[in-house]
Amino acid sequence: MNEQIVARHWLAHIAPKAAPALATSTVLILARIWNANGAEHSVGNAVLMTALSLAAAAAGACASVGRAGDPVIAGTAFAASSALAFAGVAGYADGLPLPLLLWSVATAGAYGLAARYWRRDRRDRVAFERHVSDRREERAHIERVETIRGTTQVEVARTGAAYAESLAQALTARAMLPGFDPGALESAGLPELPERRDAA
Repeated sequence: MNEQIVARHWLAHIAPKAAPALATSTVLILARIWNANGAEHSVGNAVLMTALSLAAAAAGACASVGRAGDPVIAGTAFAASSALAFAGVAGYADGLPLPLLLWSVATAGAYGLAARYWRRDRRDRVAFERHVSDRREERAHIERVETIRGTTQVEVARTGAAYAESLAQALTARAMLPGFDPGALESAGLPELPERRDAA
């Protein structure tokens, strides 16, 4: 009944699918810019990126420990650790073959992880749409039943009113006939006619 009438733009459909490739490509580009500005064979930069990557991995491990661990924080921390490790290798390495290989592996891994969440999101969306459809059908059924019930009650009342009007007309016509004796009706146990009561 309340159907969505606004169509989503095609970019809104493509953007989530392109996000993993854009993220890994951005890291690769920034790492190569960093390489061109002096990161190549810099021991200090390699130590810094290794320390940052290990710290992010440790944060992810701490966030995922125990039953009350937060999977969102853990996933974010592990993603940051992987991105820092990828950026460190891409910034430190000579040439492009190794960074491109790492970029392809990181992109495939990102799509593999994202596909799992996309499937779950699709299942949740389908379940929600089914639930909404079931609720709409249930509401429509209730509305139909109530409409039928209301129409039946109106028809019964209309039929009753028509019967009462016909009975009143018949009694009035009978009372006008010559030789009509209201006392005979009363002696037979029928209720007294209004005219007789008013005359009394």
